[in-house]
Amino acid sequence: MSDNELRDLRQPTAASTSPPTITFPCDYPIKVVGDAAEDFTATVCQVVLRHDASFDASNIEVVESRNARFQSVRLTLRATGEAQLKALFAELKATGRVHMVV
Repeated sequence: MSDNELRDLRQPTAASTSPPTITFPCDYPIKVVGDAAEDFTATVCQVVLRHDASFDASNIEVVESRNARFQSVRLTLRATGEAQLKALFAELKATGRVHMVV
């Protein structure tokens, strides 16, 4: 492609079609969003601890939505592999209280 040609950004390039690679183990930040409740953060932390025994809950950040209907819990865990992350996400969703894990 020359400098004067325009590229159609609506079409994915070969580089953008493959997911990013993650080297495990690593520190892995996630955000868990659910309905606001007094025990929501504790519930999230209990689930994360089952998947990462070294998880330190002192570094979490809880953010309320503008109307205080939802909460997001931002945390970093030690990820050891894709299977661990899939199991964690599945268990978080299985609580029935989590709407989204990012």
